[in-house]
Amino acid sequence: MVASLAQIEQDLAAIHQSVVQLSEDLQAAYGDYLNVLGAAVQQQLIMACYSVCTEGYPERFLALSFGQRQELQRILRQIANQTREELLAQLYPPTAEVEPGVDPLLAEPAVEGAEGQADTTIAPASQVQDKKQPRLDPPRLAQWQHSLEQAIATELQTVSYAVNRTLQQAGVLPGNLPEPLLEAATKAESGEVGSGKPNLLNLLVETRKDSEGEGSASEDSKPHNLLHIIAVNLRLAEIEFADVAVGTARNRIRQLLAQLRNLGRDYQKKQRERAIAEAQAAWRAGWYDE
Repeated sequence: MVASLAQIEQDLAAIHQSVVQLSEDLQAAYGDYLNVLGAAVQQQLIMACYSVCTEGYPERFLALSFGQRQELQRILRQIANQTREELLAQLYPPTAEVEPGVDPLLAEPAVEGAEGQADTTIAPASQVQDKKQPRLDPPRLAQWQHSLEQAIATELQTVSYAVNRTLQQAGVLPGNLPEPLLEAATKAESGEVGSGKPNLLNLLVETRKDSEGEGSASEDSKPHNLLHIIAVNLRLAEIEFADVAVGTARNRIRQLLAQLRNLGRDYQKKQRERAIAEAQAAWRAGWYDE
């Protein structure tokens, strides 16, 4: 038997209050997470560059002058420092607006890929109960979390590309590596976490020699050669695996997301009950005995 419409509205109001509190807890948890993640990325990015220069292409790195090596290291440190700041800048308050057609509660939280952020305007807490104002409900909070995870993954891809371009321009990475391939390398999926060097990608690229003797990527032209590429590819799973503080912060987020999923199920159930109760009331309002 469906509860009364008044009781259902009270239950929904309680869920909205729980979501507001959960949103504050998630913001705090992500603040801690992004802080330790930024420090871990800063360290692991430099270690990945060290591996590329000293183990991947030691001859190319040694061919640089002392001044060139110092300048390369300075740029890499600068990129690492900026990355920490950019990761912290991804955090913004949850919004009561949600993109149309998106139901993120049906999927697990995303961890990679994104193109931008949602509108960051949020109604003040004092207005949450005002029915004229958009309410922060479970789907909207889940969409905020989904977009934040995508923004984090995109930042790691952007930084990986910037570092590889820097290494290529310095002469460490091969200069004949095509731009689309270099960009695709930063988005490649990782293998098993914990195997091999972390945050590095090993590629075998099929190339050909053109009329001027320079190598270029090709699928049809002959003759073909195999070019071994070692590039930086920051991967969130490997960063979390290698850093205890980041892994601990991620576990806290997982706990809060479990609460969000439970609230989402309750919310959908109450939404369904409200629709039934309103339909029953509408039936009774229009019914009369002849």
